[in-house]
Amino acid sequence: MPHFYAECTENIRDEARLPALFAKVNQALADTGIFPLGGIRSRAIWLDTWQMADGEQDYAFVHMTLKIGAGRNLEDQQKVGEMLFDLIKAHFSELMALRYLGLSFTMEELDPVLNYKSNNVHSLFKTKK
Repeated sequence: MPHFYAECTENIRDEARLPALFAKVNQALADTGIFPLGGIRSRAIWLDTWQMADGEQDYAFVHMTLKIGAGRNLEDQQKVGEMLFDLIKAHFSELMALRYLGLSFTMEELDPVLNYKSNNVHSLFKTKK
């Protein structure tokens, strides 16, 4: 963990530049020093069917979620959340100036017991130190 999800309306697929956003998000999360590099993942979920507001405009939205493992204190979580949302708003600022666009972001802490994973990528980064 952490895993970053971006749910995006299909009508901004090219303009959203998600690979660039993901590169920034992954680097920012790694730079915090509180998440293992081998667990950082970002992904897009493209929505081909949606309704927003009155449906009268070419509205678009991006809802982002950061899922993190349990154990980080609330202060660190808030710092990460604010930092990421600032990064997200900066990334989408040009697009937001050109069209109707809703941005939302939430962070979820996963249950410490009911969270199962296996990952051999961590060992790659442990040996690089």
